[in-house]
Amino acid sequence: MARVESFELDHTIVKAPYVRAAGVETSPQGSTVQKYDLRFLQPNEDSLPTAAVHTLEHLLATYLRDEVEGIIDISPMGCRTGFYLILWDLHEPEEIAVALEKTLKRIIETVDVPAVSALECGNYKDHSLFSAKIYAENVLNQGISRDPFKRIF
Repeated sequence: MARVESFELDHTIVKAPYVRAAGVETSPQGSTVQKYDLRFLQPNEDSLPTAAVHTLEHLLATYLRDEVEGIIDISPMGCRTGFYLILWDLHEPEEIAVALEKTLKRIIETVDVPAVSALECGNYKDHSLFSAKIYAENVLNQGISRDPFKRIF
């Protein structure tokens, strides 16, 4: 049985918040897809409330695309400590960290959450812009490390 990359990560020694290049897949035709771990909170110490993670997902999915080319998807982690970013081609951690910083600053200034109607969202009543802003500000205040095991900015 193939191992899942994120299950191989020692969650007891990482130091959130950070960006981590978590994998690369190349198709037989030569297409490259990269996965990033955008960790907001320290694993096994805290987790994002569902309304905050849901709102952050909508805002990241909207705003991060303005900063980085080739985004396929941004999805919350099941443990609710961060998000997975899936992109075409290879990107350096510095590019992703800078883009995430710009996006989090934009989230703090946001007045309306995109796509929060019953037509656009499968759980449109479960959002908290207030909470999303608090977590965005907390990540920015701590700084986003470019290394998951050391605090490198």
